[in-house]
Parts: sequence; structure tokens; C-alpha cells
Amino acid sequence: MIRHEQFPSSHIAPRHVDVWLPPSYETAPNRRFPVLYMHDGQNLFRPEESFLGIDWGVVPALEKLIANQQAPETILVGIWNTPQRYQEYLPQKPFDTAVGTRAKAKLDPRFAGQILSDAYLRFLVTELKPFIDTQYRTLPDPPHTSLMGSSMGGLISLYGLCEYPAVFGGAGCLSTHWPAVDEVILPYLQAALPAPGQHRLYFDYGTETLDALYEPHQVQVDEVLRAKGYTAVDWQTRRFEGAEHNEAAWRERVHLPLAFLLGSQPHQPQ
Repeated sequence: MIRHEQFPSSHIAPRHVDVWLPPSYETAPNRRFPVLYMHDGQNLFRPEESFLGIDWGVVPALEKLIANQQAPETILVGIWNTPQRYQEYLPQKPFDTAVGTRAKAKLDPRFAGQILSDAYLRFLVTELKPFIDTQYRTLPDPPHTSLMGSSMGGLISLYGLCEYPAVFGGAGCLSTHWPAVDEVILPYLQAALPAPGQHRLYFDYGTETLDALYEPHQVQVDEVLRAKGYTAVDWQTRRFEGAEHNEAAWRERVHLPLAFLLGSQPHQPQ
């Protein structure tokens, strides 16, 4: 694991960025690799740094998929969050309408500050990704560049793909916190979702704790995707009975979005 400490930005506050290189990176010096950018980076790799002492286990999950030829060797980039996590992950443009202005007034107090997600995405697209593509042997095109996160990290992953479809080819959204964008996300998606065929979208949710709120919202989002022409080739939504809203739950199923986003063929629900 390589840590770029307090990675600087002209758009947002500096933060750590962790980079995991796949097994063949050192032994195949002419080979280039896909990249998966993941939010809440401190929760991904090391339990001692994770929010609740349980990490996502994303490395062993990916290593198993690689060994089983279900996913290619991929560079993982974990972007740490900051105290402004909510402002940085809350999609900005859905609130830039008359309806959005009214909805913004009803937001949780944690969202009361300036919404910073457009600045966060500018950091990803104009600062971090060019650095990663220069520093490491990447495949920089959209089919080999994806985003993934949970809860608010799911929202920013979806928003990033919609805002920069020529940069990101896939988004993995686990336990997406739809209530934060209630009233505003559906019209935004109807206007901003890229046409099907060139992107992959993965969604899931549990049925317990905070995840118990998500199903009605996810059903509506699924209807938008279906109306747009998305099929099992490029979109998957999964429901996990009994799953809660925490790192332990995401650790149990992180192999599924990894396989769907990174695999060469779509993986159907089991």
C-alpha cells in the first residue's frame, strides 16, 4: 500500500490518498491496469483506521476475484474523507433548481454548509486522476475507470458518473443514502444519466437500520434506469435481506460490485 499523505488540491481540503497495486504491477513492467476510485478511503484497507474498526476487505475480495478470473488486476485508489464529508459527497446540481432550493431548506443540519461536491469532483478529475495516470501505469479511458462508495459515497459515485461520463465508465453505489436527495434526484437523473451501452451502474441496499429507508427510493431510481433503456448488461440492483448499514455488511458483499464493474462480462444475480 502506498500512501500519498495530505494530497494537495486547489479545490478542496487536502487528504490522504491510498493506492493499492495489483500482484503483477511489479513483475509485468509493460502492463497497464484499470483503476477503481473509492471514497471513504480510511474504511477500505486497514481495520485500525476504519470508522468502526472493521474495514471493507476490498483487497482480499479483489484478490479472490482475480484468482478466479472474475475480475482483472486493478489499481485501487482510496480517497480519505474529511470533516466536510457530507458537503463533499452531496450531489450539488440537483439542488440548483427551484425545487432544489426548497428541498435544500429541509436538509439535515449536517448539510447546512456550502455543498462542495462539484469541487470534490473537480479535484478527482483535474488533479487526482491526472496524478494517478502519470504516477502509475493505468488504463485511463472510461471503460477502465470506475467509482465506488457507500451511503453518501454511493451518491457521489453516481453523481460523478453523471457529471463526467467521458471520464468514468462505472459507478458502484452500496446502500445509497437516497433520503439526502429526496425530491431532487429523480429529475436530475432523468436529465443527466448517460445513455445506456457505455457505462455500468451497480446499486444495492439492506433492510435493517438506516438501509431500511432505501427501498422505496431505489425502486423509483430503478424505474428511471429502466425507462432510459438500461438492462442487466449495464445495470444491477440487489436487495440484501437482514443487511445493516455498516462496514461489516459492505465487507460481506463488496465482491459483487467489484465483479460487476470490473469483470469483462455482466454478472447476473445469484
